[in-house]
Amino acid sequence: MNRRLTREFFGRPTLEVAPDMLGKVLVHRVEGVGLAGRIVEVEAYLGPEDLASHASRKTSKRARIMFGPPGMVYVYLIYGMHHCLNFVTENDGTAGAVLVRAVEPLDGIEQMRLNRGSGTADRSLADGPGKLCQAMAINLTHNRADACGDRIWLENRGHAVGRVERTPRIGVDYAGKWAQKPWRFRVEN
Repeated sequence: MNRRLTREFFGRPTLEVAPDMLGKVLVHRVEGVGLAGRIVEVEAYLGPEDLASHASRKTSKRARIMFGPPGMVYVYLIYGMHHCLNFVTENDGTAGAVLVRAVEPLDGIEQMRLNRGSGTADRSLADGPGKLCQAMAINLTHNRADACGDRIWLENRGHAVGRVERTPRIGVDYAGKWAQKPWRFRVEN
């Protein structure tokens, strides 16, 4: 049985939500087609004290969504061309979000192949934050969407996770000691 995650799931400490998202299924409905992938890699980002987090620049209009409410979608561009998908966590007023770094495609795989372009191997369809957004047709129009609504959501399909690897987050070397926090969570193969 598929069970959608509720706002209560997201309204918890980010460092609890992030590993709990592993094994959950990201679902996006596009023109009647359901695209879905099992989450296999995420990164946690905290509030203003976390120098790797957009919330550390809380005057930024882009980062305001990280302060709640929980269960909202936060999408932004990196390098001006790759979308990144996050889910807002914590209680309303406290910044936090989880970046979805990779999913294992489950439903709508043929459409994901079309979205990514010909010649993309199945194992590479959604194995990075930009790739998963392209495969699942997630873009800036999804920013501030409600993850407890009918457009994009997470559900529990009972997938076992097994061992979880914790490592420092990727691409945040500028963040000093915060770059070394082991807040990247990945399902071990």
